[in-house]
Amino acid sequence: MLNIVLFGPPGSGKGTQSEKVIEKYGLVHISTGDLLRDEVAAQTDLGLQAKEIMDKGELVSDKIVIGMIRKKLDEHQGGPGFIFDGFPRTVNQARELRKALTDYDERVGVMISLEVSREELVKRLLKRGKETGRTDDNLETINNRIDVYDRQTIPVTYYYDKMHKHAAVEGTGSVDKIFERIVEVISKVKP
Repeated sequence: MLNIVLFGPPGSGKGTQSEKVIEKYGLVHISTGDLLRDEVAAQTDLGLQAKEIMDKGELVSDKIVIGMIRKKLDEHQGGPGFIFDGFPRTVNQARELRKALTDYDERVGVMISLEVSREELVKRLLKRGKETGRTDDNLETINNRIDVYDRQTIPVTYYYDKMHKHAAVEGTGSVDKIFERIVEVISKVKP
């Protein structure tokens, strides 16, 4: 199996690039953001709790997120692999993902981080907020989300660096050019 972590701050293009990777490699997409938004839309207890946390730009607890991830892994065993979009967001989640994959005799092949300047991220997220009406895409929440990313999520790159699995990719330019950079990294991974 080919298992990829696609990483980057809010607005870095993870969702867009995930779609392209999925189309090319046939991977199962696991996006914690999508999973949580589905719960919010369904107005489940989990969704209501998550909405309150997400509206503040904060991270949902590891316990909730890991449970959702394990459920997805169970549902899609035997496939070509997974792309984890927006997960793991903490070193603890990275450790838990490693344990979960080990339970299936699998591992992360590469963690690709999309590198984008803060100025560009803010510009992209404000534009997305206007186009989609997402309530979490306002300047105060955007800045908080980027700050949370910087504080809590960037250390995950160090975790994967230690295992020689981290590859930084410039996340600016055309969607196709960024995708070319990602494919180049993936081509060096042995599933």
